[in-house]
Amino acid sequence: MPDPAARDAAEEASVLSHPAVDPDSTAAYGDHPDQVVDFYAPRGGDGDAPLVVVLHGGAWRAPYDRWHVTPFADYLARRGFAVANVEYRRGRDVPGQGGDGPVAGRWPETFDDVAAALDALPALVRTHLPRADARRTVVTGHSAGGHLALWVAARHVLPAGAPWRLDGPPALRGVVALAPIAHVARAVELDVCGGAVTQLLGSGPEFEARARCADPSVLLPTGIATAVVQGREDTVVPWAVAEAYADAAAKAGEMVGLTLLDGVGHFPLIDPAADACAVVAEEIAQLAW
Repeated sequence: MPDPAARDAAEEASVLSHPAVDPDSTAAYGDHPDQVVDFYAPRGGDGDAPLVVVLHGGAWRAPYDRWHVTPFADYLARRGFAVANVEYRRGRDVPGQGGDGPVAGRWPETFDDVAAALDALPALVRTHLPRADARRTVVTGHSAGGHLALWVAARHVLPAGAPWRLDGPPALRGVVALAPIAHVARAVELDVCGGAVTQLLGSGPEFEARARCADPSVLLPTGIATAVVQGREDTVVPWAVAEAYADAAAKAGEMVGLTLLDGVGHFPLIDPAADACAVVAEEIAQLAW
């Protein structure tokens, strides 16, 4: 049986071995340098293409930006999708808080940015992706980005008064969440990504208040078609987190598709060289086309 740590290292090395792929165009949705979206036009074909919105992972921490998923964005474009790869503000170095390294996320800026980007996309897409059919939009995200993708689909069920709340469901065909940090209590129990969840949401009463606005497992049902793809061998975000989210959805009366891939860890889901990435593209296609 392969050593999990060695397998994880090999899978991470593979996904990071692909050179970054420059977008066809980039647009800002705000004034901060991280408030940008990269656009990848569909390769080939001459008709309208579904729009895939990509939210990258990296535990909401500053060193992990959108560039590591540009090969994945390009892969989807080569499969015929129009792609919008969203950047957002992440954590920063705060000595004495979670060590001297980057903490996870910014509250509320991370959520401000993702909400603002999605709200701005229809207008931006008309200019930068003229072949995109925004009526067929699927949001996907990996790891922490998977959490944000689920959150995007749940903005209309946020508590009253939440600044990101929508009056009605977002215009999405669906969500495909990849190894998402989808159930914050289970993620805290498992110390996912070295305490990233509590770095993002705080502790005690602060955690409880923020979780009511940020935990996909309590923002249910959404009424948005949702699929989760997860590697059974994932030790970064164990599949127990996705299972807990699917169970919470079922209790809320909503069916979530959960695809568990044998022999797959955390990173192959966004690795164009891995078979798991083709599974992800098919899950997206089933919702988009």
